Amino acid sequence: MKFCNELETRFRKESNRELAVPMENYMKNNFSFLGLKTEKRREIFKLIYEQNKAEIKSNYRTIAWELFQMKEREFHQVAIDLLVKEFKKNYVLEDIQLIEKLIITNSWWDSVDTIAKYILGGYLLQFPSETLKVIERFSNSKNMWLNRSAILFQLSYKEKTNFEILKSECEKHKHSNEFFIQKAIGWALRDYSRFNPNGVADYVNTTSLKPLSRREALRLL
Repeated sequence: MKFCNELETRFRKESNRELAVPMENYMKNNFSFLGLKTEKRREIFKLIYEQNKAEIKSNYRTIAWELFQMKEREFHQVAIDLLVKEFKKNYVLEDIQLIEKLIITNSWWDSVDTIAKYILGGYLLQFPSETLKVIERFSNSKNMWLNRSAILFQLSYKEKTNFEILKSECEKHKHSNEFFIQKAIGWALRDYSRFNPNGVADYVNTTSLKPLSRREALRLL
């Protein structure tokens, strides 16, 4: 892909090892970095996007997946930014397969949370009849990142959040000892407490949540 080749050439030219090291440390050394700050990464992405718009419009799913399989984290971040931009109200039913692959590939909180909120969440807004089927499958998976996504996918829904689904996910995972699950439960409830404070307070106070989940959920109340 011309876009991928040009992006890689420019990214490697602008790489900065001094900046890369603290980025890698922050991500617990799970990924290699080129050392491109967010502003610089998005500046380059925008420029090369405009130069390759025709190719991208017809191949953005393939391009994103190609980027997501590359070594450095900046390419994964561009893949997500690209899909957030191109997917808006433009999903097809089969996109859930790509979304699931993205969640379980090169998984860490930074990628999974953005995919869950903006990509999975957007997909299920466009195809609401798929919600229960998809979320049940993700929630029952042995993959922790799919579980986390099932808890967080409504973060962009605001007052349109289906509280029954959110509570169901919290109930299913409330005894988990996994930090990222406990944190997700608290985050999702805290976010929704801005729109339904009494409902969240009542739920938290009548449910045996883990201390981390409870503390995070009540932070704004």
